[in-house]
Amino acid sequence: MFYKLVFIVMFVLSLSSQASILNDIKSFDANFEQKIINPSQKEILYKGHLVLKEPYYILWQYKEPIIKNVYIINNFAVIDEPELEQAILTELQHEIDIISLIKNAKEVSKNKYVANIYDVEYNLFTKDNFIQKIEYKDALENSVVITFSNIKQNIEVDEEIFKFLPPEEYDIIRK
Repeated sequence: MFYKLVFIVMFVLSLSSQASILNDIKSFDANFEQKIINPSQKEILYKGHLVLKEPYYILWQYKEPIIKNVYIINNFAVIDEPELEQAILTELQHEIDIISLIKNAKEVSKNKYVANIYDVEYNLFTKDNFIQKIEYKDALENSVVITFSNIKQNIEVDEEIFKFLPPEEYDIIRK
């Protein structure tokens, strides 16, 4: 479930980085807080850092409550779990196509956009042309809210940061 949620969130973030008023974004760099509330109202909060680079590079660096890095290049993902000394390599079911994502985001009110992707509705909130927050319910009826801070757009990002080279002691799991 955690990995599906991570992939969905990454997909949405790719969408949000290109929504209407933000069409000129070439890169996105921000800290994030990701709050997940399950149907029983149990809550978990993740904190970390996110870097996106056009056209299909994503790096989520989870720092709390666990350390985990999720690298995505096009439709291939690596989940690096340093505390477990393992990496999971997997192909995503849906390629993250930024162009089609742009076409799906619709402005519904000032600073609010809605996108429906793979039967999930995503609400995107902006301020001063920056994405501030994304809200949605996942397939398991969890409410997810991702809030961004220290946002930088259109900065130079070296593509090397999106490449994962596992240490020798790592177990590699292919899914």
